Amino acid sequence: MTFVFEIEDKTGRKIHLSKERWKHITQEHPEISSYINDFELILKNPTKIVSPTQEISYYYKYYKQIQSKYLLLLVKYLNGKGFIITAYFTQNIKWKGIWKFIMMKKEIF
Repeated sequence: MTFVFEIEDKTGRKIHLSKERWKHITQEHPEISSYINDFELILKNPTKIVSPTQEISYYYKYYKQIQSKYLLLLVKYLNGKGFIITAYFTQNIKWKGIWKFIMMKKEIF
């Protein structure tokens, strides 16, 4: 598997972005393509991390200049290493509905 990058996040865990997931992100959320250089910054210094389970973390970074939106990186952990599943802009840090999302998207993991 080829990575776009691999780094240690704020908590010291290794996280990578594969070329396959980057392709998915840019196809599903083309507005994200110009923010690729921010991904490492978000993982190292997020505004907020929400971890509903040990296997999933949501990394948020606030962007005031983009209509006050957060860029969200969804990270899945497997065997102690993380990989970015998707990324997109959202208006709020989401707490409600995270479990529902996990259960609906379980086939991705």
